[in-house]
Order: sequence, then C-alpha cells, then structure tokens
Amino acid sequence: MNDTTTYQPPKVWTWDKENGGKFASTNRPIAGATHDKELPVGEHPLQLHSMGTPNGVKVTILLEELLAKGHSGAEYDAWYIDIGEGDQFGSGFVGINPNSKIPALLDRSTDPETRVFESGAILLYLADKFGEFLPKDPAGRTEALNWLFWQMGSAPYLGGGFGHFYNYAPYPMEYPINRFAMETKRQMDVLDRRLAESEYIGGAEYSIADIAIFPWYGVLALGKIYGEAGTFLSVHEYENVQRWVKLVGDRPAVMRGRCVNRSSDDDPNLIRERHSAADLDGKGVRV
Repeated sequence: MNDTTTYQPPKVWTWDKENGGKFASTNRPIAGATHDKELPVGEHPLQLHSMGTPNGVKVTILLEELLAKGHSGAEYDAWYIDIGEGDQFGSGFVGINPNSKIPALLDRSTDPETRVFESGAILLYLADKFGEFLPKDPAGRTEALNWLFWQMGSAPYLGGGFGHFYNYAPYPMEYPINRFAMETKRQMDVLDRRLAESEYIGGAEYSIADIAIFPWYGVLALGKIYGEAGTFLSVHEYENVQRWVKLVGDRPAVMRGRCVNRSSDDDPNLIRERHSAADLDGKGVRV
C-alpha cells in the first residue's frame, strides 16, 4: 500500500469538519435544515429542485421524454440547487426531502401537493402517473424495476466509492481505489452481459431502467465522468454497453434532459434553470 497516512480508528468516532475532500464543507453527520430558505415556485404542475448530477439528470431526461410524447401535464420548472453551497440544507428543500439530497420533486397537480424524493422513486412516480416508459405486463414491468433498483443499489459504489476516491479525495489511496475500481468494472460487466441479450436494459422496450442507468454507467462508458476514469477502467472493452450508449444517447429528449440544472459557465448548451420548452431550443448534450 502507498497511502499517504496510516490511520488507526479511535474507539469512538467524532466529527472533524476539516476531514478534507471536495465536499468537506457541506458534509455533516446530522440531518435537518441549517438555514431558513423558501423554495421558488413556478407556473407548471411539476416543480423540480435539482442539480445536473447523474441523479438529477435522470429526472430531467424522463420529463423531456414525457413532453416529447405529448404529455402537457409533465411541464415543469427546474430550479437549481447548488449542493456545493449547501442549498440542499435550506428549510424549503428539507421540507420536500428530509434527506437533503437532490433531486426533489413537488407535484402541485394533486390535492394536497405530493412530494417525491429519491431519484428512483421520482422515475417510478412519473412513469405510473403518465403511463409511459414502464411495461404494462407484469413480467416486463418487474424486469424493468429489477434494473431500476439495481442501479439505485449499485451507483453508490460508482459515485460515492470509486468516484470519490479516484477523483475527489484529498489524496490518492491505493486500497479504496482498487476496491471500488474492481466493483465498478464488475458492474459494467453485469450490464454488458445483459445488453448482449437485450436491446435495452429492461428488455425490448426503452424504459425508466435505461433512463436511470444512462447518466451513471452510460456517461462512464463515454469517458465523460471523473476525469480520466474511462481510460483507467478500460470502458471501451464493454462493447454491448457502447452500443446501448449510442442508442440511448442519440434520443433528442435525452440530449435535452442532459442540459438542465447545470452550470453554463463553460458550455452555452447548459442551463441552470428550465421554465419553458423554449429554454432548451437549439441545445443538447450529445454523446
């Protein structure tokens, strides 16, 4: 091992605010709001409070897919939550998601209003609400949900595990990088084997399983997450995943959804907020 320090855990853990890493300033071991801040409200039925991380992009892709299908009830306002600045700990946001994680959705078309948090729950809620992107037959629905929940359970190894230690930790550490690289490659192999036998993740139909998995593993396969992670993990080896990435990534709604709730500082295709279809005219993130 070539880790910079040798760590001996204490008998009782205590919170050290100076633990290092990119998110040290906002991470904390307690829940609840840190400050009072009401959330803005737009004119549309659905109010999304999010940031264009992989989990956030899942929801904007699905909303754009629903709008492309002609569901006017899926019109939405997307408000930017800057997790680096601690916006997720404002009282209004915590009122929708007590776990203080993006994305969070408020459906104002119901009485009373319905809050939905956790990205997988939001995808399932919207798929059921509009009757789209989830097979109607029990077997097909179950298979799609198998993969939706596979993603929900697996992505923490990719994001919080591999991504954190490879890209965000204060210094490189061999053991955790090796541990999570191994698991990430195993997960990519799971997907590659599945896509060798099926056009889409859940089966013959494009579904919320694909929408959930693409922003994480599809973008990894493109080599566009965590710096040089794609090269490090040899993602080109997963040929069936690469086929699927092109299939999903070329969908216009996917390209539009990938633009939303992202900083436009370096890319004019990206928008921090979305309040009408016109906000995305001429924009799209391509594979």
